[in-house]
Amino acid sequence: MNKPPKKSPNVTLDDIARQLKVSKVTVSKALRDHPDIGLATKREVQALATKLGYVPNFIARNLSARSSRTIGLVVPKLAHYFFATCIESIYNAANASQYDIIMTVSQENPEYELKHIQTLLAMRVEGLLVSVTENTTDVSIFQDIKQRGVPIVFFDRIPSGLEGNYVVTDDRAAAARLTNYVIKAGYRKIAHFAGYSHTNIGYERQAGFRQALSENNLPIREDWIIEGGFGEQAGYEALKKIAETKDLPELIFAVTFPVALGVFEAASELGLKIPGDIDIVCFGGGQFNRYLSPALTFMDQPASAIGEKAFNLLLDELHLPEKRSEQHIIIPSRLVIGETCRKVLQYNFEEL
Repeated sequence: MNKPPKKSPNVTLDDIARQLKVSKVTVSKALRDHPDIGLATKREVQALATKLGYVPNFIARNLSARSSRTIGLVVPKLAHYFFATCIESIYNAANASQYDIIMTVSQENPEYELKHIQTLLAMRVEGLLVSVTENTTDVSIFQDIKQRGVPIVFFDRIPSGLEGNYVVTDDRAAAARLTNYVIKAGYRKIAHFAGYSHTNIGYERQAGFRQALSENNLPIREDWIIEGGFGEQAGYEALKKIAETKDLPELIFAVTFPVALGVFEAASELGLKIPGDIDIVCFGGGQFNRYLSPALTFMDQPASAIGEKAFNLLLDELHLPEKRSEQHIIIPSRLVIGETCRKVLQYNFEEL
């Protein structure tokens, strides 16, 4: 039995043109189904390209084309329900608009973030969708992008001190409503595991928490507002830190779902029951929340809507220059009642 010929990963347009005794331009147009090329030639070129294993040079195509129809996407992490849902929504919107997405992951590292953005710009993407890392403080690359005239839309996380288009949820208002909810349910000793206040989500959610305590004439205990990261380790370390004081709050408001998971882990090690010894609510949920025992009470971020709106806003920037005024889109979150609060109120939460 004859084995099929081994395909080369480096087949070029010149190789195909040489075998068929046609020009490189003819091959290029045939592969792009250009109307200048006859049907018989197109079929012959495409058949040989398939046989040889030709793969188009994506970067070269973008460099030579007026419109690459590609969007660069930069996210801080993948193993996260919110970002995974955003990414899926962005891909769906891009496919519907016949755009390709080139995704990169910064892994919460500003140096990786910068490198990825520079690479995407070198690949001539038409625009950028970016959610910055929890440690991003230098905004010079984003200022450079604006000066180049490359459209950019931020989503969920926004670099501090930079004007621009963004799509977020109502972080401050939702955090205040959630804090008001637990206060009206009867909680008075409330801690906040707050992420980083140099990020918009950390700053706004902490501001909403502080606002609700002040409006209800409750003291703000600075030792119970613990800044750290937005992942599991931050929640784990924060609860361990508070537990050392032997002065536990009644309830913890965790800035993200992963931070809340870290609290669960630390509570288990410390022999604390949730709910009971300590109760917890958080901002943002997760696909596995319903499998948790107990399931978390949380503010549900509209991840799909944020991803779709961010892509469509970028599309407007690309194709509707008359709309190129700075836009801030804020999509409300909603409360999901779980089992991590013993005290549950039965009234219209949205009235808070």
